[in-house]
Amino acid sequence: MNNVLFVNKPSGISSFDVCFKLRKVLNTKKIGHTGTLDPLADGVMIILFDKATKANQFLVTDRKGYRCKVLLGVKTDTLDIDGNIIEENSFIVPEYETLKNTLNSFIGKSIQELPITSAVSVDGKRLYQYQREGKEVELPTREIEVFSIELEEVCEDGFIYSCVVSSGTYIRALTRDILNKLNLIGTVKELNRTSIDDITIEDCDRLEDILNNNYKTHNLYELLSKRYKTIEYDNIDAIKNGKPIKINCDEDRVLIVDNTDVLAVYEKDNTLYKCVRGLW
Repeated sequence: MNNVLFVNKPSGISSFDVCFKLRKVLNTKKIGHTGTLDPLADGVMIILFDKATKANQFLVTDRKGYRCKVLLGVKTDTLDIDGNIIEENSFIVPEYETLKNTLNSFIGKSIQELPITSAVSVDGKRLYQYQREGKEVELPTREIEVFSIELEEVCEDGFIYSCVVSSGTYIRALTRDILNKLNLIGTVKELNRTSIDDITIEDCDRLEDILNNNYKTHNLYELLSKRYKTIEYDNIDAIKNGKPIKINCDEDRVLIVDNTDVLAVYEKDNTLYKCVRGLW
């Protein structure tokens, strides 16, 4: 099932736009992705199409890598350079060691307040809709984890850092919190997603190349077999009919396969395994 693309999204278009453009090239109505990138951001996107879209719920990624360029002295309502400027002031770029130590203080788990520009729903309405309507809303929080963070460069107008974080972490919000700790204002000027788990920019095809029919597809097996124990089951018809099966295994969830063709995800229920989702 070669229905997966690794795409290097360019800056300036939305994730929805990427899917819209690819739908025409791939000649499919069923297409989706495993994680949104803001229009400002570029970098790694995993695109699923046709039958692979059935597996989206099983591809919640653990770690994502980013490279972020921060502009000091300017604060915007969206926490990035695409927003409206709401504050400006003079600044002195902190010393290298100060920046490095501040960044290192964010390693580990913490509670992050989501940005108002996010697509998370509160009372049936997405946060960015509250912002567009000028309405106040209590911003939700979530636990995040920063696995690593490094200061790459100190610039005349800011600094550049890279990080690997848990899925669901907002880099704009992380940057906001870093700046608050430094007692500075600033905004995200450039943002690049460098990796999703072990998939990097080097593994991705440029959107421009894909639109010119120059690209490589990937098998869904590549992604799912890294997350679930794979089981070959003789009675394929039973799997395709979603019947409970008995297998000698201790895993909570398993991936039923036929060679490298994924058939279904099954979940343990007492002495049997029951079908969670057919993928064939």
